[in-house]
Amino acid sequence: MPHQISVMVHTPAHSGIGGALTYESDAAHTPGTLVRVPLGSRELLGVVWDEAEPPLPSGDHASIANTNTNEQPSLLMPDDPSLQNHAPVAMQLRAIASVLEGLTPLSAHWRQLVQFAAHYYQRSAGEVALAALPSQLRDLSTEQWARRLKRKPKAVVAYKGATQTIPTPTDEQAQVLADFATNKGPFLLFGNTGSGKTEVYLRAAQAELERDPQAQILVMVPEINLTPQLEERFRARFCPQWGADCLVSMHSSLTPAQRLKHWLAAHSGEARIVLGTRMAVFASMPHLQLIVVDEEHDPSYKQQEGARYSARDLAIYRGQLEGAKVILGSATPSLESWHHSRPATDTEPAGRYMRLAMPSRVGQGALPLVRRVDMNRQPYKTVFSNHLLDAMRERVTRGEQILVLLNRRGYAPVLNCNDCGWKSECPHCSAYRVFHKLDRTLRCHHCGFTQPVPRACPTCGNLDISPLGRGTEQLEEHLAELLADVRRPDGEPIRIARIDADSTRLKGELERQLAEVHAGAVDVLVGTQMIAKGHDFRRVTLVAALNTDGALFSSDFRAPERLFSLLMQAAGRAGRDANMSLVSPCEMWVQSHHPLHPLFEALKQHDYPAFAEQQLKEREQATLPPFSFQALVRAEARSQEAAQGFLNAARDAGAALADELLVDLYPAVPMTIQRVANIERAQMLIECTSRKALQHFLAHWQADLHAMRSAHRQVIRWAVDVDPLAI
Repeated sequence: MPHQISVMVHTPAHSGIGGALTYESDAAHTPGTLVRVPLGSRELLGVVWDEAEPPLPSGDHASIANTNTNEQPSLLMPDDPSLQNHAPVAMQLRAIASVLEGLTPLSAHWRQLVQFAAHYYQRSAGEVALAALPSQLRDLSTEQWARRLKRKPKAVVAYKGATQTIPTPTDEQAQVLADFATNKGPFLLFGNTGSGKTEVYLRAAQAELERDPQAQILVMVPEINLTPQLEERFRARFCPQWGADCLVSMHSSLTPAQRLKHWLAAHSGEARIVLGTRMAVFASMPHLQLIVVDEEHDPSYKQQEGARYSARDLAIYRGQLEGAKVILGSATPSLESWHHSRPATDTEPAGRYMRLAMPSRVGQGALPLVRRVDMNRQPYKTVFSNHLLDAMRERVTRGEQILVLLNRRGYAPVLNCNDCGWKSECPHCSAYRVFHKLDRTLRCHHCGFTQPVPRACPTCGNLDISPLGRGTEQLEEHLAELLADVRRPDGEPIRIARIDADSTRLKGELERQLAEVHAGAVDVLVGTQMIAKGHDFRRVTLVAALNTDGALFSSDFRAPERLFSLLMQAAGRAGRDANMSLVSPCEMWVQSHHPLHPLFEALKQHDYPAFAEQQLKEREQATLPPFSFQALVRAEARSQEAAQGFLNAARDAGAALADELLVDLYPAVPMTIQRVANIERAQMLIECTSRKALQHFLAHWQADLHAMRSAHRQVIRWAVDVDPLAI
């Protein structure tokens, strides 16, 4: 007897098909089973979802798989023309094409996580579910999958790396681990840079693995460049005991075949530890017992395309679902996490998280002394103050390393003609093309449009066109000139290296450059925020931060939080080796035109709690997150008028419900960079003091947004971003 089954497939975002589709099958299939099903003229991978609802006489357009090539749901109407205007009385379901044998069904907890993420972030469950699966699994036909199953598994390879010496935990680490063992969490591990947070992760993971022979651990990091060094530490600790295959990684640098192999290892339970970036939060791990989110404050945990989910927040939800403990770790926690971990007071209860503190560095390592340079007292266009240059020369001659942070890549942000005022604007974006001197190009960092540098001004023909501002390329060149007379202790010339997105584009280049820094082959490292996160540079004793003032007065209320976090993280790269600190105290130099700003005052004291208290007080007064909840609706069209027209029409359509739920709808405005690749972009902010009311509004408003597409044909796409990080 044929069975009706519900299957979740990756349907187009604006197709109007948001739920599971109903198919026919000769046998019943357990929810979570992977199947291949026809949709229009294609055959797609799908996930068997919950039991299918009995079909309604009028047809459920969101759950019927059709036979039309345009993928619009349709019902088969009776042949009698007199019945054409009545409700359909018969419905033909398409049969599933095949079942992927040899795979255990995806767990109910995994499906619930997907369902929650889709509902909360206003996307279809099929889109979230299928995007979470490896691309090769989606693309393999049934025959290809069968051939893959027949391959003989490779013999288990013994771990050949060096066994790690397990250090004795500090008193603070021991106290944190004791609190972790006796409480449920979630936990916010507030540990200073160099306090040994990674050792806490390792010991917590080891305790879970020893307690349960099937336990699995998920460890997430924000950036791919942090994965190799953390993976090396985890392998050295766990592979000698649990085998070389006990740990797999998940990030976008893997090939499709590698990602499928690692996903299958986690899904089968063979991999005990999964180490990855934000995508790993959806890894299928049937025996998950511990989730670690390292550097939880990092914006990289927020997806910016498709389903705009926060991996950090989903990790908290997944921990509740699976009964797994969750550790959020950071030296500069996000203000949301800090607020949620607040201790109880006379006026308000404690937050939902338990805060664990490790304020001291391991060993004798000391936090750097922060020196502020008032650039108002320096000559015009000074890049490095004389005092900073003297300090850099002294460090290099002693064989110590220096980190120079400038969060802007390229040689200069813009080329300029002094005669007519021409600037290197991108013809396709409302932004400037950046001057890259190494390959003599003007490159747009938004759309990728690249042209050779013109020999003369394109407008007036002036041969004297000059760069405005500076990037890491220019800084590297300028430092080589300023420190040309400095020699290393062995008499060799100074060695300067640069690490940014341009210098590490080639595969393996980042690992090679970092290895040179760790080996002491580099004296001065110039870079963007890539060099400020998580790296354990043992010989760095001086960090210099340039051009830090832009975020102090930004229109984005999160800009000071990001700046303070970046500077604190950069400062944490210095003084990690106690032996180096004993020779000369480590330093961080900050050049600013506003050196007395409260942010720099807190930085000088390494006082994150004081900074967080001041910022949270301002946000509470302005009713900004975490004291309110926000969503952004972004629209893209060929003209700014069309994009804003769609958003303002949507605002009018939802006004009545918004008033009822006390949701604030702001007028549509252009985005900061309003044109990218000849597409105009606009946004509208939605705000409410109740998360539940905001979610209720968004869920009911979706129907209005879909219905308006027919009246606004010029709109190319629109998307809802819940809990946005940039406005």
